Amino acid sequence: MTQFKPPIIGITTYGRQQTGQFCLMGTHVDAVRLAGGIAILLPPGESNLTAILELVDGLVFSGGGDIDPATYKGSPHPEIYLVDPERDAFELGLARAALKAGTPILGICRGLEILVVASGGTLIPHLPDTYGTAVTHRADLSHPIEHSVDVDPKTKLATILGETKPIVVSWHHQAVGTITPEWKVTATAADGVIEALEHQHHPWAIALQWHPELSLNHPVQQSIFQALVAVACNQRTAML
Repeated sequence: MTQFKPPIIGITTYGRQQTGQFCLMGTHVDAVRLAGGIAILLPPGESNLTAILELVDGLVFSGGGDIDPATYKGSPHPEIYLVDPERDAFELGLARAALKAGTPILGICRGLEILVVASGGTLIPHLPDTYGTAVTHRADLSHPIEHSVDVDPKTKLATILGETKPIVVSWHHQAVGTITPEWKVTATAADGVIEALEHQHHPWAIALQWHPELSLNHPVQQSIFQALVAVACNQRTAML
């Protein structure tokens, strides 16, 4: 009889701080643990991506600063902040490798944007310039805000959430510009901003523009991490 082993979920972190530390909001770890997974942190700079994918059963690409527009042939914008070339290179490489390997993936905010760029898509550098202010996607640089999203009922995401108009915690000023055909839009905000994507060929790759880890006590949002851990556990069991 095979003994159950919780799946290992790797979570990307912010880049190296001026103090020399790597950091990440603890709610990412809390969400994975509540769902039954073991969380390990993946700081930027590791070049052996194969070793990472051999170690983990699933990945969370976390939020954070903006991606360098040069990575998707975009233009600079005065609102772009916290660009970290080392983090960009690491996460884009890891995303491409994980998509190719079939590793279960959850992208959160910047993580969604990483998956879009890694696949050849583009970003909107500052949402108000394109979508106006009908929907507020962050209170300000330092504070999130809540709003509703509309989820396509015929999607994996809708099945996971169990509803099609959840209230989400939003904290971003950029979003998807264009996507490549392998991705499907699964949720939008009232202003039309793309809020979620699913990969159409990968076994389990879901990307959210919002922050489910900031709603730890909400069963609808925690169900996303439960689904990631469940599919990662199934993959681990299948390989034993």
